[in-house]
Amino acid sequence: MSTHTFKIHGMTCQACATRLEKVLNKKECVERADVNFATETLTLSTTESASCDEILTWIKKTGFTGEFVQDQSQTTPHSDAPPYRLIALGVLSLPFWVGMAGMMTGSHALMPPNWVQFVLASIAQFALATPFYKGAWAGIRGGLLGMDVLVALGTSMIWAYSTYAYLTGGHVYFEASVMILTFVSLGKYLEHRTKTGSLNALSKLMELLPQTVKVKRDNAWADVALADVKVGDILQANHGDKIAVDGVITDGQGDITQAHLTGESAYLSKTYGDDVLAGSVVVDGSFAYQAHATGSQTALGQMTDALSHAQGTKAPIARLADRVAGVFVPVVVGLSVLTFLVNWYILGQFDTALMRAVAVLVIACPCALGLATPTAIMAGMGVASRHGVQFLDAVALETAGQIGAIAFDKTGTLTNGHLVVVDSLSLTDTPTLLGVSASIESHSTHPLARAITAYAHDNHAPTFTAQNILSQAGQGMQGDIAGVGVVKVGTNGFVHADLGEKEHAFIQDNPTASLVFVAIDDKLAGIFALADTLKADAHTLIDKLKADGITPVILSGDRQSVVDSVAGELGIDGYGELSPQDKSLKIKELQKTHKTAMIGDGINDALAMTTADIGMAVGGATDVATGSASVRLIQSETGGAMSVYHAHKIAKLTLTNIKQNLFFAFIYNVIGIPLAMIGVLNPMIASIAMALSSLSVLANALRLKGVDLKDKIN
Repeated sequence: MSTHTFKIHGMTCQACATRLEKVLNKKECVERADVNFATETLTLSTTESASCDEILTWIKKTGFTGEFVQDQSQTTPHSDAPPYRLIALGVLSLPFWVGMAGMMTGSHALMPPNWVQFVLASIAQFALATPFYKGAWAGIRGGLLGMDVLVALGTSMIWAYSTYAYLTGGHVYFEASVMILTFVSLGKYLEHRTKTGSLNALSKLMELLPQTVKVKRDNAWADVALADVKVGDILQANHGDKIAVDGVITDGQGDITQAHLTGESAYLSKTYGDDVLAGSVVVDGSFAYQAHATGSQTALGQMTDALSHAQGTKAPIARLADRVAGVFVPVVVGLSVLTFLVNWYILGQFDTALMRAVAVLVIACPCALGLATPTAIMAGMGVASRHGVQFLDAVALETAGQIGAIAFDKTGTLTNGHLVVVDSLSLTDTPTLLGVSASIESHSTHPLARAITAYAHDNHAPTFTAQNILSQAGQGMQGDIAGVGVVKVGTNGFVHADLGEKEHAFIQDNPTASLVFVAIDDKLAGIFALADTLKADAHTLIDKLKADGITPVILSGDRQSVVDSVAGELGIDGYGELSPQDKSLKIKELQKTHKTAMIGDGINDALAMTTADIGMAVGGATDVATGSASVRLIQSETGGAMSVYHAHKIAKLTLTNIKQNLFFAFIYNVIGIPLAMIGVLNPMIASIAMALSSLSVLANALRLKGVDLKDKIN
């Protein structure tokens, strides 16, 4: 199965998107078709037998034109071309504006003669309104009626009646048809411009990367196009430069900001061996770094792909709105006919009955309904991407806003995921203890050894040179240090140390820590206690989740004593020594009372993440864990746990926004249609109200773009 993205031209309302979707989903080789009216894109999953040319033919037969998209950034609609059709309609409507202004002062002299009105209205109706007629005809052929049918039918009825009245000496309403076409076109133009603004998230992400970079070629720095950079290349980054690819620093040091990736504004100091991410900006210093991932394989590339894919999918609440929009227009046409018949029967005035019937057609536009969910989802996705949260589809976003329980795999989610020295006992000179321990451990890549070496470095320990290094797997290392003696670093069984009262007390004070013993010439010199520490914002995260009514628990494969220590410190339940199958069973228990999310970063979390209603993979997760997740969290280096809450909060705000949009879309019709039926709203006012309904939905959705999560979370 293959998935393609197409740009769709010619859609004027949600019913157009629904019609195309309906036609394509009937094709045998189509697994799934998602048409997004807001992004004007088609995401199509097909068997290998369907070619792009064949798909484009299907699109054309439905009444639209398609364009195959290879670069996902092309899915953003552009609005650079002047709106010539709208400008022409505006010019044609000017005489009517002048005439109506005169009528408001009691003068009819400024209204153009009937023959001029006829000419102007005919040009507008048959030269400038052709997109509405084409859309209406395509909708009728496809068996799914949309806004084009309402506008074409309503304005045609006004023009036809006014032409008849002009020929027979009656009262004409040409200004109504021209004004309706002008207002509707203006509303669509503003809608398009607003949608373009709401889709800028993709473009802004792409702008985080430089077009050219300095790459070392033949021992010299050369300017190379970003597309030509390969894994293994050495790149140079100076003050003010944007990091072009994911990599690791090989020379130099500097401070960077990852604000665009994680939402964390704090500067991060980077030096030899540290990772850097594409899209980061160097704010001080300079360094060389080796490319480890390029293009779509970088964290930024995955974020861009995720955002583009998610904007092309639909949440369940959006599909409900689509179904309503699909039956909306036929119902409105029926109400319009009923309005005409009832008013003609009661009032006996053909023109009044006609105007009221047309007003019903004009005010009842399904555009606002079609825009309600996709615009909110797009805005929410944009906010999420700025805060290091990637929703892989719209279903994940909706689910994340509904969760009632979150299960954490402890390591790397609530804790930092690496060991550090949390306590030490020195039975000799402390700087010497640190120095000799580091000199031995520097010959090992074991996590315990790295932690002790880093601890000694951070405490400015003196350096020693160790010789005759011997290593015993799983036990420890030893070496000779001139002027000190034979130094052993490892387990108690390896160093053969005699433990006194002080040593036993130290061990009891660190019941869940990993202990490393140091002996000099077979005499105990000190003990290091190492543990994985909580993320700086773990307490804040748990407090926020509880305040939101979410139940947090720990599901870990680690020792129960270690899990109990972390869970106790955070004030939540914790379950340790769990196999992947055990984690999955615990998730099923939680699902009996809550929609549940699983947060993890390892292979042993994949099954539980798949079992949960939604899986979230933290930054640095294994490929298996990432593949099982529908949300990816790029955590900041100064904390990162709060990205879990960011994901939930953004999703919740987006769901609220969708519900508000649906309310706005429905309330316009619930109030407007009855008012049009009884004559309170004339066709011109109805056309303005119709445009305002779409614009109010768009404006409400765009409020999400300005959300400050710190204000919403604190």
